[in-house]
Amino acid sequence: MGDPSQRMLTLLSLLQTGQQWTGPELAARMDVPPRTLRRDLDRLRRLGYPIVARTGPGGHYRLEAGAAMPPLLLTDDEAVAVAVSLRTAAAVAPTNGGLTHAPDDEAPIDDAAGRALRKLQRILPVRLRATVAAVRDVTEAVPPAASATIPVEVFGVVGRAARSQRRILFSYRDRDGAPTTREIEPYRQVLNRGRWYLLGWDVQRQDWRTFRLDRVADVTLTPHHFTPRELPADTGAAYVEMSWREARYRAVITFGAPVEVIGARLGARDGLLEPLEDGRCRYTAWVDSFEWLTAVVIIAGVDFVVDEPPEFIEYCRGLRARLSGAIPESDPG
Repeated sequence: MGDPSQRMLTLLSLLQTGQQWTGPELAARMDVPPRTLRRDLDRLRRLGYPIVARTGPGGHYRLEAGAAMPPLLLTDDEAVAVAVSLRTAAAVAPTNGGLTHAPDDEAPIDDAAGRALRKLQRILPVRLRATVAAVRDVTEAVPPAASATIPVEVFGVVGRAARSQRRILFSYRDRDGAPTTREIEPYRQVLNRGRWYLLGWDVQRQDWRTFRLDRVADVTLTPHHFTPRELPADTGAAYVEMSWREARYRAVITFGAPVEVIGARLGARDGLLEPLEDGRCRYTAWVDSFEWLTAVVIIAGVDFVVDEPPEFIEYCRGLRARLSGAIPESDPG
């Protein structure tokens, strides 16, 4: 392999697999003498790649994490996977305003994912741009309901704190907008129904709590370490889902149509659909208000019966009376 540039790219590709390579193994894969291999390794070090050489029995070369991010060499498949992932992350970001597609040379939003995507798109070979564009053209992403941006720094601080088992302090706005200061032992960051949540142990309240990350601000890493507790559910995602449901009204409705029909009309984002033996289906929903749920099930255009709770049944009775009074009597003349 006579071309030095091609040799270095091949060598870098081998090292970035994370494998530990002995000198003879690398020289054989590169088809070069040991002296040439050592020169190429030195060139990569001068470019900023932290290549560690261990001598003696069990000696090897490997690529370590460095203080700065060096250039990254990707295979064709890896480059396409990264580009598609970044495009999806950018498309569903809260500040995107519903944009699901963007031109080849533009990132849809100006956040970390968007900036990384722009950089990658500028250097993609033509053959890979066509592949990324083909995937993009047949892929759609539904933006979450949240409208607030979550700074990348928040994810970073919370992630480092959870990994190192250190408490964090932050300002938090509750549902009514009231500000509080929380000291939390962070455990998980969970994406649930289009929103990011933090699961943690509230030091003041001595209980598990979930916090919407778009309401978190001024996160500070404290010097106080904590001993990990057993999660209150099998996974953090399971607990966040359970908490989400407990904070809402539960309603059960029976539709006079198969589950396939109702599923297509509702989407069942905030509930569960179960088929019944007689061709009907049962919808169990967790909602913020009965008013919203009523509008959703009426728009579905299928006969339904409210099974529970009594408060929802009573609300529907009152609505029926109001609707009846809103309809003018027919003129017999």
